[in-house]
Amino acid sequence: MNSDKEYPSALHVQDGVDQPAQVNPYLQYTPIFKPQTYTVEEYVQGITSGDRVFLSRAITLIESNLQKDYQKAQAILEACISRACPSVRIGITGVPGAGKSTFIEAFGKYLTSIGRKVAVLAIDPSSERSKGSILGDKTRMETLSTDENAFIRPSPSAGTLGGVARKTAETLILCEAAGFNTIIIETVGVGQSETAVKDMVDFFLMLMISGAGDELQGIKRGIMEMADAILINKADGDNVKKAELTRTQIRSALKLFPLSDSQWTPEAHTVSSLQHNGIADVWTMIERYVAFTKNNGYFDKNRTLQWQKRFHMFMKESLLDAFYGNENVKENISRVQQDLLNGKISPYQAGTKVLDDYFKHKED
Repeated sequence: MNSDKEYPSALHVQDGVDQPAQVNPYLQYTPIFKPQTYTVEEYVQGITSGDRVFLSRAITLIESNLQKDYQKAQAILEACISRACPSVRIGITGVPGAGKSTFIEAFGKYLTSIGRKVAVLAIDPSSERSKGSILGDKTRMETLSTDENAFIRPSPSAGTLGGVARKTAETLILCEAAGFNTIIIETVGVGQSETAVKDMVDFFLMLMISGAGDELQGIKRGIMEMADAILINKADGDNVKKAELTRTQIRSALKLFPLSDSQWTPEAHTVSSLQHNGIADVWTMIERYVAFTKNNGYFDKNRTLQWQKRFHMFMKESLLDAFYGNENVKENISRVQQDLLNGKISPYQAGTKVLDDYFKHKED
């Protein structure tokens, strides 16, 4: 019988050829990506000159939860407030499937065609499990996203009530400083806290569709009361008659609501985003609203009230950040949570313990 040396195993691995330590020994290593840092002045200069790269980077800085970015972000924001151009802020909400993105693209393209500069702050829903977000609005608005007079910024809602990104109000200011005079805020959809959108816009627009059963079913009265106008979208093809019927129903319903603080009577119209029917009329209506509310003083009064609400919201957010960022609080929460999970303590007792300890340390 032959030895193993004469008939090596099929699993035997042949020795390979030795490789050189480096393909080019004279090549110097250079990092592929070297992050660039800019001063507050460079950011502000870039934003106010209309540089979209600086605008995007500044928004990312504003949205950052890192403590190291906070001071610079606030300094940029403060510098941009006085440089913000006069604008019209429009909030758009609607039932799922109402065609918000399609409408915004058609509406945005019309606005840029008449010389307006449009910024779209599109809020994408974040996953409760992974906290991730698709951020696909630039994909859905392909034509508008390539328009030189338009800027689209998708942002994750990050669990914020009403589907409004926490930093949307700050992003809005940066966009105005960059020269965008028409700001559109698209929300995730109809929810219980759409007042978050109402509290940062001049005109609140609600999109609906016909042919989905009872059009008023499932829509909270409070949201319809907030709307300055309701549009029945997808009024094209075989759906035109249904859309007209829905508009008649909506108009009848709106008459039952009390007049808003602006004294403006909400309107209901039909539009076709695909065929661009009624799109120009929407802007004409918004211009009438702006002229009407500026004439009776509500426009400026509303902006002042929104500024005041933003102040209180900023205080709440800052206090929450300071509280949950406190190391003692983190340790106490971790400790009482274990007792809570084991059934040794109620949620109220656990919360009281953490808060009492926090305020005790503050007094010391």
